[in-house]
Amino acid sequence: VDPADQHSPWTHAGAWRLNGGVSRTLRFGYGEQVLEARLEANARGSTLIYADQAAPFAFTCQADDIRINLGTRRTHGQVHLDGDEFHVFYGGRHATLGWLDPLAHAGEAEGEGGKLTAPMPGKVIAVMVEAGSAVTRGAPLLVMEAMKMEHTICAPADGVVSEVLYGIGEQVSEGAQLLAFSA
Repeated sequence: VDPADQHSPWTHAGAWRLNGGVSRTLRFGYGEQVLEARLEANARGSTLIYADQAAPFAFTCQADDIRINLGTRRTHGQVHLDGDEFHVFYGGRHATLGWLDPLAHAGEAEGEGGKLTAPMPGKVIAVMVEAGSAVTRGAPLLVMEAMKMEHTICAPADGVVSEVLYGIGEQVSEGAQLLAFSA
């Protein structure tokens, strides 16, 4: 950021988006509770929605100090990230919020393994494994070409390829299972 160039788009960190506003839902674990807040931002500013109540939201950061304006309330404190946990310090108090990111552990659940599917219609251009191949997590298994791009299908976990369902040059439809895999 060049503060001397007031016309640079990088100088402004506002909520402007090319096609209008943006909305993001954030979920946190707080003890046994699940807290869900939605942050909506557009050209007029940001709004925080929690428990069916909405309030204008703004913040500034100076070193470790975060200053928050929420409606008519103002507060400040510090937030420190440790893995998936946010440690919030304000007014002599400490709270720990566990971020419940829906994508953080995608593919790790046992029931999610076993199917490796085509992300879009295309053609298989390379197969790096055969039935019975033992592979490690992240190992490339198959490459397909779709929309003039190459997509590498990788192993979701350590395991064994039980079956290769398509060969080189075969067309596949979106969502078609390409390989059978067991972890």
